Amino acid sequence: MSKPAAERSRTEMGYRVKTLREKRGLTLQVLSDRSGLAISTISKIERGLMAPTYDRFSGLAKGLGVDVSELFSDRGETFEPGRVEVARVGEVSHLETENYSYELLFTDVRAKGMTPILGTLKPLEKMQFDRMVRHPGEEFLMVLSGSVVVQLEGKDDVILGTGDSLYFDSGRGHLYAAAEDAGARILVVCTHSGDNPVQPG
Repeated sequence: MSKPAAERSRTEMGYRVKTLREKRGLTLQVLSDRSGLAISTISKIERGLMAPTYDRFSGLAKGLGVDVSELFSDRGETFEPGRVEVARVGEVSHLETENYSYELLFTDVRAKGMTPILGTLKPLEKMQFDRMVRHPGEEFLMVLSGSVVVQLEGKDDVILGTGDSLYFDSGRGHLYAAAEDAGARILVVCTHSGDNPVQPG
């Protein structure tokens, strides 16, 4: 993703977070308490100065009482029994963070049991982490191209090649990075813990 496109994705998400927060009459402090994110972090996200990682934007969604998809799209319908959705190549919502390029699929479908994400990874030495990512639920990772090093809290690093996959408790701290300079493409599917019901409105 180009720099202007990355900045636009951050600005759009920040606008949606702020709009949703104000629509619900929530202060930054209340959203901080509900989401577990620092006020300064939420403020930076709202101003488009920070692109949140999955654990942070899922925490924001929980704090706002909305589906994660609503942080990426202002339109959508609830997934219901019997429904079928197709995503064509390129039909994704982008978010560029300092370390990852996220491409969320099916952001117009609300109340999904899973969040499917395509991602592009940089080599580990080009990434900057201040902490491991962790969030409620389970996670599936498949390497689409390249090779990936997965760091898991309390475990030895796992190296995955093209076509390899991993399934784990995403409450365990984890980080992904490309194992080679060429980068890597991945498919990640996150499930929800079931304890974060979306509130109407």
